[in-house]
Amino acid sequence: MNESTPPVNPVEFAKALADSTRQKIMELCCCQWCSVTEIVDAVNVSQPTVSHHLAILRRAGLVNVREEGKNTFYSLNQQTVSACCGQLMQVFAPEMIEEM
Repeated sequence: MNESTPPVNPVEFAKALADSTRQKIMELCCCQWCSVTEIVDAVNVSQPTVSHHLAILRRAGLVNVREEGKNTFYSLNQQTVSACCGQLMQVFAPEMIEEM
């Protein structure tokens, strides 16, 4: 983890991943900025539901947020995802790290 990536709570990370809608949102926002409207259309759930899931992803630090006027755009925070996966590997698969 570098200095710009804050420590991540592995429990919050696991909770954020534990929902298929949030997984779809993360996949959609990987490598691109998406508006809430685009996310609603892509995952086929209501805007309040998407906002609820985005709030959970924000709390876990898994999305970057960009405001443009009245629109909010999201992208996957790949640094945080990588850091969380690394933390999990250190605890649950240390032998795999040694092999890398």
